[in-house]
Amino acid sequence: MTLLPPPVVSRLVIIAALVLFICSSLRHALFYSTGFDLGIYDQVVYLISQGESPISSFLGYHHLGNHAAWAVYPLGLFYMIYPDVHWLLLLQAVCLALGSWPTWCLARLAGLDRGQAVAIAISYLLYPVIFNINLFDFHPEVMALPAILGAILAARLKRIFWFCIAIVWVLGCKAVLSLTVAFIGLWLLGFEKRKFCGLIALCLGIFWFIVVTQGIIPFFSGEEVAGVGRYSYLGDSVVGIIFNILLQPGAVLGKILSFETIKYIFVLFLPVIWGIFPLLQRNQAILPNLIPLIPTIPTIMLNVLSEVSFQRSLDYQYSLPAISFLLLTVISCLAAASPTENQNIQIESSWIIKLEIPKFNLRLPIPNFQYPRIIILWSTLIFLLFGNLASLFSYVGSFDTWQATNNAITYIKTKGGVLTDNRLAPHFTHRSMVKLLNQTQPDNLDEFDYVVLNLRHPWPDTEEAGIILSKYLQNNQEWELNYQENDVIVFGRRE
Repeated sequence: MTLLPPPVVSRLVIIAALVLFICSSLRHALFYSTGFDLGIYDQVVYLISQGESPISSFLGYHHLGNHAAWAVYPLGLFYMIYPDVHWLLLLQAVCLALGSWPTWCLARLAGLDRGQAVAIAISYLLYPVIFNINLFDFHPEVMALPAILGAILAARLKRIFWFCIAIVWVLGCKAVLSLTVAFIGLWLLGFEKRKFCGLIALCLGIFWFIVVTQGIIPFFSGEEVAGVGRYSYLGDSVVGIIFNILLQPGAVLGKILSFETIKYIFVLFLPVIWGIFPLLQRNQAILPNLIPLIPTIPTIMLNVLSEVSFQRSLDYQYSLPAISFLLLTVISCLAAASPTENQNIQIESSWIIKLEIPKFNLRLPIPNFQYPRIIILWSTLIFLLFGNLASLFSYVGSFDTWQATNNAITYIKTKGGVLTDNRLAPHFTHRSMVKLLNQTQPDNLDEFDYVVLNLRHPWPDTEEAGIILSKYLQNNQEWELNYQENDVIVFGRRE
């Protein structure tokens, strides 16, 4: 089997990357990107390219204390060519689009015909999280998505070297992905008969999880792992949370069995539910073909147990690691529903064969979901329902201050510190000091040379803080008004 995609898949990758890049660039140009998280990574990568210590002024500590995402360091090479935030937006768009290539390869390797494989590659691109996360600033875990799919492909092709490279890269994109890697190891070891690859992933995942949570992140941040506070009912440390999950099953089950969890699981699986229907129609056992979902367990459990509801939304990046295995599962289901002589991947574990469940005597009055057109139609419908297309039109709401804001940026003449709000912050991150309005007090502005405000379209959480600060600076002799137009204001420190 050739791993080179057909022209249609190559065109899909290119078109998808362009569309994603244009959308995220438009969002940034209209001042809807944010300091958390685009500003954080733009500043860090810029500092790396300048040979400076990548200490985020938003977070107040070294970049490695923030998810231990060492894979961000090579991005400094792009900024050495030309420092521009669009490198991050382009890289994110390319990585998200590129995942359709190994998805197509895995479908063909499983014995699906070309039409089905292309349809599944399209369904990957239309999975709502792919589009939505592209509009939500920049997150380094997007660089792991094609690598996860590539690692699965390498394991099935017994390309151990490339499998190791992919797994190491995934670990470098975000600390929490070490759990996904460990469960990939369990899956390969126990169910795919790729014991060597499985052992590598399992050991590396566990090792890296311990190193980053107990060593790297606390050392560089001086704090526990970011996000621990979202599980406060289970403890205030990673170790404490793990123990309490085991010792307090009632609290965990209460979250798992809640209506919100059921809703989240339903929405998560809805874009690919078409993959299950062929087995239902043929009265075939479903459970053995759901085995590829094992690596989704850490992602789903972290989102389900979190006290923060937006982790259970398709609008954000938290479900991203699960996408690869959702697609792999439907590939397995389609292959089982229509076995062919050329099918290369078989479930080899004798233990799985015993996992038979009662067959459904069920005939659903639905079209054959093996047909590529039906797959694409369903994926398009779900994309229109759950994709954040409407947000693209909402960006024009602040167009009345767009020119004034662009003019205000030109008044920032030096690399001095800037105080501004969350929406404007990503436009001032090529400096070592930039903070948000809620990160300081009006009487503590010594580290800033400029204050930039948009009082007409402020960030909602700091609207009042902006008004108070503006009045304070107008009456402060240490500051002068450099620019004002359409409620966009720039204050500069007097020399």
